[in-house]
Amino acid sequence: MLGKLQTHEVFGISMEYRPPSYIDRGRLDTVIQRYLARDNHIALRGESKCGKSWLRQKNVPDAIVVQCRFQKTVTDLYVDALSQLQIRLDVDKQESASLKGKVTAQGEIGAKILAALRLGAEIESVDGEIVKSQYVGHDVNDLKFVADIIKKSGRRLIIEDFHYMSIDERKKFAFELKALWDYGLFGIIIGVWSQNNMLLALNPDLSGRVHEISITWSKGDLASVLDKGGHALGLNFTPMFKDRAVELCYGNVGILQKLTLETLDYAGVTKGTWGSQDFDNCGALETAALFYAEQLNPLYQQFAKRVSGGIRNRRDSTGIYAHAMAVIMEAEDDKLTEGLKIDEIYEIAHGRESRIQKGNLRVILDKIESLQVDDDGRGLVIAYNHSTSEITAVDRQLLLYRKFCTVRWPWEDLVAEAQGTKEAVPGCGSDQWTPECNSDE
Repeated sequence: MLGKLQTHEVFGISMEYRPPSYIDRGRLDTVIQRYLARDNHIALRGESKCGKSWLRQKNVPDAIVVQCRFQKTVTDLYVDALSQLQIRLDVDKQESASLKGKVTAQGEIGAKILAALRLGAEIESVDGEIVKSQYVGHDVNDLKFVADIIKKSGRRLIIEDFHYMSIDERKKFAFELKALWDYGLFGIIIGVWSQNNMLLALNPDLSGRVHEISITWSKGDLASVLDKGGHALGLNFTPMFKDRAVELCYGNVGILQKLTLETLDYAGVTKGTWGSQDFDNCGALETAALFYAEQLNPLYQQFAKRVSGGIRNRRDSTGIYAHAMAVIMEAEDDKLTEGLKIDEIYEIAHGRESRIQKGNLRVILDKIESLQVDDDGRGLVIAYNHSTSEITAVDRQLLLYRKFCTVRWPWEDLVAEAQGTKEAVPGCGSDQWTPECNSDE
């Protein structure tokens, strides 16, 4: 109800989606529901904080959600999925679509599912209610067995953060998705990747069996988030405020959500009001954006440390890695959101160092993601699209960060080292560099 909501119940980044500011962007809810009713897998891709999880929660509320982590295997996905159904899966070995091991019910839900599949459970019931269950164990014959269990639960299988899995495990799962489709189990795969139809590229046999949806936001959709959320709080964000807020979020709804909540905090607004009040405090918006950028310092310090450390570990007389990073990080915002082509990177990098060749540049861009991630496979900021030969910023916070912070990235000094023209600044490649943040307005 108007005037009764706290601002943090409407705006901000949250694990649970917030109806007061949730927007069916581009009627995507309708699209999702259409494909949920069809015999196909669904792939949701988009940059970090673009609303993938909220979209999933809104449209598939009661799902089996498996979170991918670094070094997690395909077998781990099945173990995790069945554990949520109170079924223990012990796998001795997995090859292709064949599993060797056994399952055991560890609760009433699991016992009911296995009993319904007639897999040897001993069940006693009174008036249709299970009062005792004892499962004697069942050997796993193949992947169809796991698929049948999940289907019997009546819940959809969702694999989140698929990009955290290794390339080999992604490819393995892409092939198993074909088998799961054959068995009538249709899943949803969610992650951050820039390549169109990545699953199809990993396994061409998925053609016609997986529908990929790219999550992007128009300026109008982002403005609608402010309109709907503002209405829930009794606030009317003025056109000037909305234009500036949308500009500062760089097409990312997560940034807009957090920036709006911080702005309201700085303006002293913590709960809704009765009626409708205009809100045009752009000064609070600029202050919030500066604060947001400052809070990102540790994130990009680690990013710079990992990338510069990776560059130092590679013997390269031309400094091609450092030159490429310098060109990418100096690119205009629209280039990094829409795609910075390899030809543009090469033209500038070759102008800086004539020994750089396009073939070598393509090779190092193919490895640029591995320089960024930490031991847990996290921290991806820029991604290379193999199919279009383009670099994009999959973490749009980077654009806000560099807008308000004057940064000398450490690879500039690595370029100088490679050229032998001057001494590197002490501390480059470590976590000692500190950018200067200030409003550019």
